Amino acid sequence: MGRTLLAGVAMAAVVLGGHGAAAGASPRPAAAQPRPAVAEPRPAVPVATASAPAGVADDLECLRLRGARACVGPDGSERPGITIEDTANDHYHPAVEYYLNGYLGTKYVIHNTGRKGAVRGTREIGRVVTFRAAIYNGDRRVKYGKWKTVHDMTKYPVKRQTRVTPAAARARSKTCTSTKGAATLCFGGRDTFVFACDTRADRRQARAEYYVAGDPTARFEIHQLAGTNTCGKAEHGELRISMYRASVFNGNQRIATRLYKYN
Repeated sequence: MGRTLLAGVAMAAVVLGGHGAAAGASPRPAAAQPRPAVAEPRPAVPVATASAPAGVADDLECLRLRGARACVGPDGSERPGITIEDTANDHYHPAVEYYLNGYLGTKYVIHNTGRKGAVRGTREIGRVVTFRAAIYNGDRRVKYGKWKTVHDMTKYPVKRQTRVTPAAARARSKTCTSTKGAATLCFGGRDTFVFACDTRADRRQARAEYYVAGDPTARFEIHQLAGTNTCGKAEHGELRISMYRASVFNGNQRIATRLYKYN
């Protein structure tokens, strides 16, 4: 009986030891969070899950927050390109924030101001996409999730362009507008492109805000963070720019803007 008791104690120690080791292990994150070029205040609850939700195809890479589902999908999938879905019936709206091709000097944001179940986005993405979901109350971001990086989701990625100057953007564009001599938005082309250019040497940033294809429930933004005399570029294929304006920001604080112009 003594031998039986000792054997039972030894087995229990092995089981408990195994559980303790598993509890102490910490999984590595799927992707490192990039450092934005401009410091951003942390929201109270930065919580997200990186999983494929029910009803969304397995070939999509998705991130979720309460009220938002951001996905990047390959060509021909249910949601090609980058998309943001509103998953809550409330007065907030979701957005997807992202960088393309590993370049942190230009940040892109798509706001989905449609109702619950609405999906907004763009097919035009780079070979590398680093993205996260966020929740906004009007123009104020109240919550955001973790960054995730995906590679090679499209056969036709947009090219990385980091050396376009404001003068070159004006020369290549059909229409331009400026605010306070500090921010310039230009667009044109048979395949629509938009530039956001920083034209003043200060600590503020230029931002392009615009709508495409006459849809008032999807607002696109280009945040140019690389400094003076630089431009960030977005592409929209055959979709036409419908409303646009250039704004000046200090971090997340709007310093100057104009009324939207119609195209």
